[in-house]
Amino acid sequence: MANGSGGGGGGGGGGGGSSGSSSYYSGGGGGGSGGIKMNSPISASSNLNADSSSAPAKAINAVIIPMTMEVPCDSGQRMWWAFLASSMVTFFGGLFIILLWRTLKYLWTVCCHCGGKEKEVQKITSNGETQADGDLKPTDEKEEVVAAAEVGWMTSVKDWAGVMISAQTLTGRVLVVLVFALSIGALVIYFIDSSNPIESCQNFYKDFTLQIDMAFNVFFLLYFGLRFIAANDKLWFWLEVNSVVDFFTVPPVFVSVYLNRSWLGLRFLRALRLIQFSEILQFLNILKTSNSIKLVNLCSIFISTWLTAAGFIHLVENSGDPWENFQNNQALTYWECVYLLMVTMSTVGYGDVYAKTTLGRLFMVFFILGGLAMFARYVPEIAALILNRKKYGGTFNSTRGRKHIVVCGHITLESVSNFLKDFLHKDRDDVNVEIVFLHNISPNLELEALFKRHFTQVEFFQGSVLNPHDLARVKIESADACLILANKYCADPDAEDASNIMRVISIKNYHPKIRIITQMLQYHNKAHLLNIPSWNWKEGDDAICLAELKLGFIAQSCLAPGLSTMLANLFSMRSFIKIEEDTWQKYYLEGVSNEMYTEYLSSAFVGLSFPAVCELVFAKLKLLMIAIEYKSEQRESSILINPGNHVKIQEGTLGFFIASDAKEVKRAFFYCKACHDDITDPKRIKKCGCKRLEDEQQLTTLSPKKKQRNGGMRNSPNSSPKLMRHDPLLIPGNEQVDNMDCNVKKYDSTGMFHWCPAKEIDKVILTRSEAAMTVLSGHVVVCIFGDMTSALIGLRNFVMPLRASNFHYHELKHIVFVGSLEYLKREWETMHNFPKLSILPGTPLSRADLRAVNINLCDMCVILSANQNNIDDTSLQDKECILASLNIKSMQFDDSIGVLQANSQGFSPPGMDRSSPDNSPVHGLLRQHSITTGIDIPIITELVNDSNVQFLDQDDDDDPDTELYLTQPFACGTAFAVSVLDSLMSATYFNDNILTLIRTLVTGGATPELESLIAEENALRGGYSTPQTLANRDRCRVAQLALLDGPFADLGDGGCYGDLFCKALKTYNMLCFGIYRLRDFNQSTPQCTKRFVIANPPYEFELVPTDWIFCLMQYDHNAGQSRASLSHSSHSSYTSSKKSSSVHSIPATANRQNRTKTRDSREKQKKEMVYR
Repeated sequence: MANGSGGGGGGGGGGGGSSGSSSYYSGGGGGGSGGIKMNSPISASSNLNADSSSAPAKAINAVIIPMTMEVPCDSGQRMWWAFLASSMVTFFGGLFIILLWRTLKYLWTVCCHCGGKEKEVQKITSNGETQADGDLKPTDEKEEVVAAAEVGWMTSVKDWAGVMISAQTLTGRVLVVLVFALSIGALVIYFIDSSNPIESCQNFYKDFTLQIDMAFNVFFLLYFGLRFIAANDKLWFWLEVNSVVDFFTVPPVFVSVYLNRSWLGLRFLRALRLIQFSEILQFLNILKTSNSIKLVNLCSIFISTWLTAAGFIHLVENSGDPWENFQNNQALTYWECVYLLMVTMSTVGYGDVYAKTTLGRLFMVFFILGGLAMFARYVPEIAALILNRKKYGGTFNSTRGRKHIVVCGHITLESVSNFLKDFLHKDRDDVNVEIVFLHNISPNLELEALFKRHFTQVEFFQGSVLNPHDLARVKIESADACLILANKYCADPDAEDASNIMRVISIKNYHPKIRIITQMLQYHNKAHLLNIPSWNWKEGDDAICLAELKLGFIAQSCLAPGLSTMLANLFSMRSFIKIEEDTWQKYYLEGVSNEMYTEYLSSAFVGLSFPAVCELVFAKLKLLMIAIEYKSEQRESSILINPGNHVKIQEGTLGFFIASDAKEVKRAFFYCKACHDDITDPKRIKKCGCKRLEDEQQLTTLSPKKKQRNGGMRNSPNSSPKLMRHDPLLIPGNEQVDNMDCNVKKYDSTGMFHWCPAKEIDKVILTRSEAAMTVLSGHVVVCIFGDMTSALIGLRNFVMPLRASNFHYHELKHIVFVGSLEYLKREWETMHNFPKLSILPGTPLSRADLRAVNINLCDMCVILSANQNNIDDTSLQDKECILASLNIKSMQFDDSIGVLQANSQGFSPPGMDRSSPDNSPVHGLLRQHSITTGIDIPIITELVNDSNVQFLDQDDDDDPDTELYLTQPFACGTAFAVSVLDSLMSATYFNDNILTLIRTLVTGGATPELESLIAEENALRGGYSTPQTLANRDRCRVAQLALLDGPFADLGDGGCYGDLFCKALKTYNMLCFGIYRLRDFNQSTPQCTKRFVIANPPYEFELVPTDWIFCLMQYDHNAGQSRASLSHSSHSSYTSSKKSSSVHSIPATANRQNRTKTRDSREKQKKEMVYR
């Protein structure tokens, strides 16, 4: 440092600086040379004494501090220590405060713990005083309330800061990218300033670069505050690299403004921000492949280290060593330092540029080692992959006030991306849940990039759920639930189910009360879960059986075509896609945006019947309610789907709604008759103040159990899919007596399904000639591919919904299986108690076999395969199903074929009695037209690979990369893939009532009690009819209503869907929930018979005559004796004029009776021809 400075005035020759002056100084303030301008640099050599002549090099290399009269800067004194001190004080001062806070917090905790014990002793000794002051609120309780409020406020601020700095939200992504861009900008300013001396006097108001740098650093300071608030561990945050960079770059800028001088200093540390370049590109979804991520990582680390080290060499070489009074410096530009480090790291060392200072040389020694280590740091990573070293170790640190779930099982890029897309969908309420993935194989770089894009809510740990240590690492005991994903494409489904059952056993053994939701592939394996003692349906444990639901969806499509698509879209989260053109996609996508939600009903609905509430909710609140959770007098809960007028809404009733998002469903909870009765806009229905207290009291008295998302509540075992009736004697008297007096077992022991004594498989086998002579119509043809080695798909799950007891016997569709007899023998043991089944041994690819079973007269053709998962090439997994579908569609039929068969002396299949009209395979109304081409045959094809849907329809224009739900075959209900069931995992976690409702609609009435019986005997047990079992038939079923004929025909031609909804609900107690419309409905003469699904149309939606309406129909007690009230019509053809696939037509009023009688007489003549 300078120990003297020149004195004197303007032109007088004052004393100069002493010989001990630093090289970083300027001469006396005008002394010694009056002729020199004051705004020009003053050489240090003019002030040196005689001894300085012996060291000319030092005099030449002396550094000059520029100075002007306008800047109040003491140019004779160097102030680098002030800049460095500001950074050191900030760093160590903050570190001291953090450590002091932790120490005080620890001491306070210890003191409070000791004080709490003393208070307990005082309470015991002074029990009389405590009782005397019992009316006063304890001080401890007040302190707990204040502490809880304080913690809630702090958690909210912390969550807000975490969202602001995360790259998941749009705001977070913009902020992260902006910080990185400004860091690069600050680095560019450093490059510009590096051409100036290390320390110089600067005027902040005139230096443009200093002003920009100041603005950047103010922003960095604010961003540092957000990061500090969001950090879980303040100490580690204070010591991380990005924080150190801020400490040594931000404070010196503020010191520069105060001292009116600039010091280049450690601003080169901004180059370390380049290390985050790879993460920034991953946040922006630019980097997705492993090679690109690795390349950017290597380049960014190398360049940032190179530039940072060059900045340090530039600083010390231009400054000199402090112990040499900064006299051994040399003038090097920044880019010369960059060049020096490159030739040094490459071990070339030309020698043209080298370090002269001791600090520079010492740094170069260590940097050579560090440079080599920088390249070698990736060697341990490669070795870790070879040696299967766990990269994702450690322990999960939960955040206070935030739940977390553990996801394990089949963890791949496809399964994880599908799960996260549905779980974190924007239509849900705020998902304040962290997702922890646990898998024994480390993720590849694509999956790792996916985790980083959701790093604020997703963490991955390497381990196994079979290891208790790994379960402790992910804190399974405090997890809200554990979800187990299954491999739907495995070659051995039983082995996959066994693995998942072992995972359940391990998790339940570690923590019996944890809620588990697991996927199962085979229905018969669900019975093994019942053997686990801690498996409890009451606590929310659920097993989602993919085979049961998949075949149930397909079976329901045989009764109401398109229903599989309708239900699959309802429990999947889909974003709304708006299309302006008036095409079928526009109306389909409007329905796709609807999902299923639950919400408690307002007290304004208490006492009203279900149909009245349903009509009010649909017309006024623009919501569709399809079911409620009803509590009986014994406080047992049951889910009632479209119950009749006898069910009245109770206080705190849970409703099941179809709506576009969760916010709309809130209207049913906020609705107040006094405040909202005259409101026409449903968006204005919000929480009012008149009944707020009543609503709060209602919520507190509902149940002590956990509430799920959207108001859902975990079910008890009694809230099974069975539908409860108050009085079994509600069944009409004659039918009940007839059924009870008849000493024949017609139903299973639960009364949920039709039953018959077990049949040998030989009695139901048809030869090709026998099948050709049998007049089959309105039946279901199941084309099944399989052999002796194929895994069983569980055809019982397909048959059960078609044999539900809420159908009368004559309404049951005959089912004909076409496939390998060896395979069907293995399946037959689980189906031999169901009536109206036949088997034709053969192959679905044989047209002779298909013609023999009258495939052109069937109500539905189902194509299944048990060989799909035995092929490694995923694109070939569906080859058999696709070939069978294309084979059927290319077939041609002649009208004469049906006439010839009708005139022949046919006979019934084995096991069927032709004398009984109920047993006749020709039931209901006969066809009026035969199908002449296979394209018009109703087909539903099961697929494994979603992309193969493009091969089913040759006339569509679906892109191969189009998602399944956007393709035409899926929208028309002619294709179904098991992948659509993935959304049930998220839906079940947020609301387990949704799974119960879906299972009720799809399986035909399977209950936990029935599953327990099947687990014992692997078959249904027959039972005698009792009032209790007969009452179980009185439950809704899905049907389709044709608008072309019947009492609703007047609404079909330009009518309003809302009017149809209200009329059907009031008159026939039918609840409409969708439309099955012709694809070319807007054409005058549509040539295509394909239809598509429209879910929950709005009230003012316009109808067309060819529409079919999805509805929930009540059980008709009189249909077994007389079909005057509601008749079932089978297909006429797959055409728009007369076809009615499982369509229920209601006879019209008097003006249509003559036409009906004429048609009945004509059909009676046809029947006589058939049985003549």
